[in-house]
Amino acid sequence: MVSGVLLTALIAATAPAQAAGYRYWSFWVSSGPGWAYATEGPATARPADGEVNGFRFAVSADSADATKPRTAPDFAELCAATPARPGTKRIGVVIDFGTPEHAPEGETPPTPDRRTACAQVDTSATSAEALAAVAKPLRYDSAALLCGISGYPRSGCGDQVSADDTAPAASPKPGTANPAASRDGGEGPSVGLNGGAAAVLALGGAALWQARRRRG
Repeated sequence: MVSGVLLTALIAATAPAQAAGYRYWSFWVSSGPGWAYATEGPATARPADGEVNGFRFAVSADSADATKPRTAPDFAELCAATPARPGTKRIGVVIDFGTPEHAPEGETPPTPDRRTACAQVDTSATSAEALAAVAKPLRYDSAALLCGISGYPRSGCGDQVSADDTAPAASPKPGTANPAASRDGGEGPSVGLNGGAAAVLALGGAALWQARRRRG
């Protein structure tokens, strides 16, 4: 697997000068009272009972530039009304749909633009499965990249954007969309896809570059 550090360096060397980054869902995990950028994608992460996962939609150049969810990862508050149950675990989920200036053209973030939930799932469940339990429909691309949560955005996936954060700097080639790869179920992306390596880094800018190179 190519390291995230190397891929980030490749982005810096090859991205157009006018590019601001990519519009995508970043993935975060609770770290004390704050957030830490996830080191793997939700398809492979398996949070323990009492952890909180966060998802933020924004334009970011890479993981160092990514915008954190605006709601704190307070598990006690998020899961206060969900009692523990044998054979399950409770995962706090924070979904931040972002701000209008980072929305794709013709779309606006849902109202309210921040949502929280407590997912009660099997003890072996991944972060993707916990998210699917509380925020359907989800949408993924053929490389297992998370593209949409609760139907937002309606289309696009890790699109490169220009410096004004709205106009796409590069359009996907015709015929590259794969509707069959989109899922609206509760199982999340398949880790067995050929794009599994991309899923591990699925929500970093480096993984976005890798996924677009594959589609090209």
